[in-house]
Amino acid sequence: MLNTRQVGDVTVIDISGRITLGEGSTVLRDAVRDMTTSGNRKILLNLGDVSYIDSSGIGELVAGFISVAKAGGTLKLVNLTKRVQDLVHMTKLYFVFEVYEDEARAVLSFA
Repeated sequence: MLNTRQVGDVTVIDISGRITLGEGSTVLRDAVRDMTTSGNRKILLNLGDVSYIDSSGIGELVAGFISVAKAGGTLKLVNLTKRVQDLVHMTKLYFVFEVYEDEARAVLSFA
């Protein structure tokens, strides 16, 4: 489940539930593509309510990061659950993503 909102010039995508092979990852891919197509270049994925993510979901995070970067934008992560945080560390993606614990700080980081 996704909810999109604006905080200043930053688009925050609140994600809840599971990001897995199939619908969860497709919804995320479509949302990120729609944001970049409509000109949003500052995207923050709020993963605070993600209960589970699999390798396909991690792949979609990376694909989203790449597509936003190709469009001249930036994609960052905020509010990682323990499981998601562990996966980001295990896959060494903390070298790729800027990760924040606090949404206000994450939004300010785009300035």
